[in-house]
Amino acid sequence: MTNRNSTPTQTQSPEEDRVQTAITEKGSLILENLQNYQLDSTDLNILFVAYKELDRLDLFAKSTSQENYRLIQQYPICARSGKLGPKKAEGDKQVPEGFYTINRFNPKSKFYLSLGLNYPNAFELAHNYTGSDIFIHGKCETVGCLPMTDDLMKEIYLYALWAKDSGQQNIPVYIFPFEMTEENMLIYKPQVDDDTFSFWQNIQQGYLLFQESNKEVTFEVIDRKYQFTY
Repeated sequence: MTNRNSTPTQTQSPEEDRVQTAITEKGSLILENLQNYQLDSTDLNILFVAYKELDRLDLFAKSTSQENYRLIQQYPICARSGKLGPKKAEGDKQVPEGFYTINRFNPKSKFYLSLGLNYPNAFELAHNYTGSDIFIHGKCETVGCLPMTDDLMKEIYLYALWAKDSGQQNIPVYIFPFEMTEENMLIYKPQVDDDTFSFWQNIQQGYLLFQESNKEVTFEVIDRKYQFTY
């Protein structure tokens, strides 16, 4: 394993104090966990899967040369706003559902450390959904984000930062309303309207693909729907 006791790839400045704190407090723990899975912090790809109803964020990882991800950590999501179903409008307090990537790293967030998601993605833009600034972040409050507490966010942020430094430009984040088994689909169907259930049937295809392969899901948005590559 490579020693990662200093801020990777970046020159230390006041803006990175929280990152340095995360390394000091969590670096050894993360390195040990990676080693348990024969992974290296300098050769790392990660993928997040969130389940709203379970208030859980799963962390999957692999080396850059591998295809299949493995589950290496599960984190409790500290709070939730809105209800099950997609985010459609600015201010609706909904947590999005769908397939995203991390597009921003904020080491000076008002929510301690934060990782921004590319909401609205191509699917939401095709539907003219609005909204912005959806993050995985610290603290324990939310109006549509995934709050993880400052303590756990130190770990999550470092995993993402080290994956980025390993060359992973697009870290996937999949957000599902629940574990989208056929049984659960039948359980939750009466709770939503037809449009929401049709959307769930669409993203369930991606859920099942990932469950079967543990590979990153590839897709396009065609005719305002996710079209997955099998």
